[in-house]
Amino acid sequence: MSNGNGVTATLSNAAEAVADKAKEIGSAVTKRASKAVKSAKKTAKQAEKAVSKTAGKAKKAVAKRVTKAKKTLASASASAKAEVAALKKKGAGKKTAKKAAKKAAPKKAAKKAPARRAPAKKAGARKAVRKAAPKKAVKKAAPKKAAKKAPAKKAGAKKAVRKVAKKK
Repeated sequence: MSNGNGVTATLSNAAEAVADKAKEIGSAVTKRASKAVKSAKKTAKQAEKAVSKTAGKAKKAVAKRVTKAKKTLASASASAKAEVAALKKKGAGKKTAKKAAKKAAPKKAAKKAPARRAPAKKAGARKAVRKAAPKKAVKKAAPKKAAKKAPAKKAGAKKAVRKVAKKK
């Protein structure tokens, strides 16, 4: 047997080989990661440029549309003002205002009239109920006396009174 010097040398050589491999793998991973980071940064810059370019175009387009809309509104307003002034000179504004007032007045009166009629109908219905109530009370009193004579048929007499009252 040996004194162990050969085993120690073999183990140290193996450890150095593993360390070298680990360094190689680490450097390869680092290279690939750095390449991925570079490409990601490049893509991000391109996207940022594209977005800013598109946003600039959109901003210009919106500005053009807004100015165009303002111009059309201003021209429409000016033409409407001119038309109003021309109508005032002719005196048409006064006539149309009077016609509009006349048309509006009958509509208001028509809306108020049905509201006045409805309570009158309700009052008439209440009077009819009040008039009918005493008659029913008088009719109910007479059958009760008959019911006292025949105590076995009280329930039947009440039902008959109710039926007679409903029919009348």
